[in-house]
Amino acid sequence: MRRPKGIKTKKSAAKRFKITASGKVLRSNAGRRHLCQTKKPKRRRNLRGTTVLDKTDEYRIKQSLPFSH
Repeated sequence: MRRPKGIKTKKSAAKRFKITASGKVLRSNAGRRHLCQTKKPKRRRNLRGTTVLDKTDEYRIKQSLPFSH
């Protein structure tokens, strides 16, 4: 007899987003992969770290990460 198929985590989303204990979704800033030599050091510093994802996109990301909230 075949076992029921479980819910799978979207691995592409799991690598890009992190869900905090309070339920917010964190993302990294875009624009730091390449062509950094043309950007000012201040701009590169500000692209470090993570920021909170917008509320409008939060629902879709949480659907992709069923075991993290």
